[in-house]
Order: sequence, then structure tokens, then C-alpha cells
Amino acid sequence: MAAVPVVGPGAGPGSDTAHDALVYDTPEQVAEVAAPWLLEGLAAGDAAVIATGPETAGPLREAVGEDPRVFVVERHDLYRSRTPTAVTAFRRFAAEHAAPGRRVRAVGEVDFGATVADWREWQAYESVINAAFAPFPLWGLCVFSATLPEPLLATARHTHPGLVTADGWTANRDYVDPATYLRTLPVPDEPLEATPPALADDAIADYTGLRHAVRALLETVDGPRDVLEDFLMAVDEMASNAVRHGAPPAGLRLWTAPGRLVCTVRDSGRGWDDPFAGYGPAHGADLSHGGMGLWLARQLCDHVAIRRDEHGVSVRLSTAWT
Repeated sequence: MAAVPVVGPGAGPGSDTAHDALVYDTPEQVAEVAAPWLLEGLAAGDAAVIATGPETAGPLREAVGEDPRVFVVERHDLYRSRTPTAVTAFRRFAAEHAAPGRRVRAVGEVDFGATVADWREWQAYESVINAAFAPFPLWGLCVFSATLPEPLLATARHTHPGLVTADGWTANRDYVDPATYLRTLPVPDEPLEATPPALADDAIADYTGLRHAVRALLETVDGPRDVLEDFLMAVDEMASNAVRHGAPPAGLRLWTAPGRLVCTVRDSGRGWDDPFAGYGPAHGADLSHGGMGLWLARQLCDHVAIRRDEHGVSVRLSTAWT
């Protein structure tokens, strides 16, 4: 197998541009391109993570061999949890397995899910990690099947500073600054929002009473208790944030449907605009300073969408089960 030069400007340890994309036609192409890159890293003292689909993981794992510094992660466990969980997992790999002065090279293949709302969560993730991983000794190669829908292939083009082919590494001219990409990533419509809500308070005056009302409503929903408790906690965090930190009036609307919950929490403030909010604690590792509300919500709900308009800011939470 011929070595493939996967190098480029800013690709050294500590760079905030070490995030490349490979679009492949066959699983064998992933092994042909990524295996030499991983082996090059192992020879230099790097560790490696493989978190791809089963069709691509098999040939890649066989090509790399049995080096104990290669960690194979079940793709579904990593990418079908929640986006902050994936961010935390890769950071932990870097903290625990990168040798001094070296890094962890990761080949990842995101499972984008089945719905447009699922897609958006992971499209945002691909952009967020350009900032979230910058301080960590990580070099990511994200692989995308050429059969993916065009919006997801567009994500590959817009969220990776480098592109990789069998001919090597090239700078990506279509790369979009993460803050710009996140602010312009469309929020899909939620049909339930066009129907009468099961609970509405458009000018929250009694926060404690509202929380009790939300709990009472969720207790009537036929769903897994742990999912309902997670949703209640997320709603509580977002309502608390809107009341305590937003501009009045703050409001809440909650919809229920068989196997699905949606809640929108709004306040009238117009100054808050952080496209990276909720992908880690707002004040870093010291959780005693708070700032965990949106971060928790992203871990507790399937989808979290933030919208801004002339009336203020809203956070839409949604969760589903079968």
C-alpha cells in the first residue's frame, strides 16, 4: 500500500485547522487513504481512534494492525448519543492517550441520523469541533460516503479546513468560518409548533408554579420515565435561564404527541448571540460557576434549536421515542 501524504499548512500539533474531510466511493478507499496516515502517526508516537461505520472500520482496522495505541469505538455509541457527548469523548481521548508533544489521530464517520432535525445537530457538530478541539492534541479525518444526501456532502465541504484524496491534502477553498456557518445553518420547521400547545405561558410570572404545571403535564404522557424526566430537567433549565438571564417577558409553550415532545422557551432579549453555546459548560471545567443549562439541555434532548428574531431569542427542545 503506497503512503499517502496527508499533510498541509497548519497541520502540526496545536493547530486549529487539523480537521480534514475525505469523501469516498468505496470502503476500501478509506483504508487506502487513512491507514497510511494513521500508521505514519503511530510511527511518530501518535495514538489513533477509529470511529467509522462497520463497512469502513473493517478494512481500516485490518490495514492498521493490532497496535495497542489504536482504539476502535463503536460508531453508533459515539455519534448517536448527543453532540456534547461526542465532543467530550474525543477530548477525553486526547487528554488520556496523547503522548507529550504528540496527538491523537481520529478517523470519524458521523451517523447523521434519519431526519432533517437529526442532520442539523450533526452538521452543527462538524463545524463546532473546529473551535472545540482547537486547544486539544487532536487531528481529525472525517469520512463521508459519496452516497450521502447533498446537504450533508455540502457540510463536508463547508466545515473542514482541509480536504484529502488519494493524491494528498489540499486546503479547502469552500471552508466557512464556524461562527458564520452556525449562524446561517437553517433551523428545520417543527409541525407541532403550528398547532395549539398543551401548555402555554407567554409571560412567566410564577416560575415555580409553571414548573409544577410542566411536571403535571408530563406525568400524563405515555412515555419512558427517564426520557420524560430528562425533558423536564431540560425545560426547567431553559425556563430558568429565560427568567433569570433574559429580558422580560419570558414565555413557554409545550406540545405533546404520541412518542414526541416539543417545548419552546422564549425571552425578549436581543443581545445574546453565541453560536457555540451549549457544546461545553459556559465557564469551562469548573462547574461551580454554573453556565450548564444549555449544555445540559443538549445532552438531555434529541434536538436543541436556537432562533433569534426581532422579538428576542427562543430555544426549542424536542425529544422522541418509539
